Amino acid sequence: MGVVISQFLEIPDSELQLTAVRSRGPGGQHVNKVSTGMVLEFNLQESATLNDWQKQRLVKYLKPRINQQGILRLQAQRHRSQSANRQEVIEKFVSLLQESFRPTKARVPTRIPKQTRERRLIEKKQRSQIKGVRKSVRPVDE
Repeated sequence: MGVVISQFLEIPDSELQLTAVRSRGPGGQHVNKVSTGMVLEFNLQESATLNDWQKQRLVKYLKPRINQQGILRLQAQRHRSQSANRQEVIEKFVSLLQESFRPTKARVPTRIPKQTRERRLIEKKQRSQIKGVRKSVRPVDE
């Protein structure tokens, strides 16, 4: 069993490393005694599930979240229970990968309407005339 990213991609549990850590979240003194926070680590470089294109895409889109060893590290510590934090960190992982693999929209270049360009030029001429009137007049040498 693994983590389903899409109908074509499932990451096996063996490639994910989940670790319980001390949480800084709510819980009073309970938080000092038990490890309720969860850290998910996924080694992109050594993943046998992902092809080269997918790895490059993930590195491109998740670069700030990936360390120098090529490990994607996510953490969840909002909830008081370990199971809830585990579920949350897996959901974060799935949504990040789904977002990274979503095709980017091609940008359609827009044109500035002719009327807008003409209006801009007219305003520039008017502004130039106003500034021209402000110029100091030099006295004529007699």
